[in-house]
Amino acid sequence: MVFRRILFVAPLTLATSFGLFALASRSPFDPLAGILGDRYLTMSTADKEQLATQLQLDTPWWHQWTTWIGRAFRGDMGYSRAYAQPVSEVVAQRAPWTLLLSGTALTTAILVALLAGIWTGLHPGGVLDRGAAFAANLVQAVPPFVLSLGAVAVFAVTLRWLPVAGLTSPGEDPSLPQTLRHLILPGAVLTVSVLPWLLLSLRESVRAAAGSDAVLGARARGLPETVVVRRHILPVALGPFTTVVGLRLPELLVGAAIVEEVFSWPGLAGSVVTAARELDFALLATLTVGTTLLVLVGSLLADVAHALIDPRVVADGS
Repeated sequence: MVFRRILFVAPLTLATSFGLFALASRSPFDPLAGILGDRYLTMSTADKEQLATQLQLDTPWWHQWTTWIGRAFRGDMGYSRAYAQPVSEVVAQRAPWTLLLSGTALTTAILVALLAGIWTGLHPGGVLDRGAAFAANLVQAVPPFVLSLGAVAVFAVTLRWLPVAGLTSPGEDPSLPQTLRHLILPGAVLTVSVLPWLLLSLRESVRAAAGSDAVLGARARGLPETVVVRRHILPVALGPFTTVVGLRLPELLVGAAIVEEVFSWPGLAGSVVTAARELDFALLATLTVGTTLLVLVGSLLADVAHALIDPRVVADGS
């Protein structure tokens, strides 16, 4: 299974980068507007054309793609016009903050989903079960940017419990207490946006496993409930849950881009918006290909975990 999945990584990655350059070439944005800023309105057309030629902005998109691919294979990701520094430096500076935000949100969402999903799955029809189902269905219908703006309005503007945006308070150097305090609000919003599908899927998996013939037979033999849950329900229910976690990675990354933009979090996800707006091909291609690889690897690891938890998956696949 792993070998078959790995075979698709290279062609899919190349196809993704190729499609990215093709779509970006149709963008209505003028990259010179992002580079020049206010000077774009006062610069003459001849000067704009000369600058575009110097920056190779007027070359065909397929030529830019082949150039980027050739450099990427040599480890050179190019130069970011939006940030005026090599793409490798942009990634090195911003990737840790995205990993901190996304990793915190995903870990918290998984833990909450495990606790609430298992409990509600084992106790159907209860107050917690109905409340969790209602809240999850309500939250999953709300876009992340609405959650972000709502959280800012309530907890930052009205109650003034937490900072509005940024990594630290204005004028202060980054520190662990400052970073953790500024992480609470965007981390909570991203956690809430990812949580509903995880909770609902695990709830249904536990409920389905609890009603299976194997579990009914185990209970009929007089096995203790803790043994039934630990040995017969959880192994069956947690397998599909790991797959759902892998499938929700794209949602996590899209949500992270929106949350980082709203909260001015200095991560890579927010840089995708900047790179797309200013047609920074080198940075946009690197981030898109990196995201594609991350999703593929995460999905593969989720499937491997599913197979380890429930060996019947391998048997069925073979």
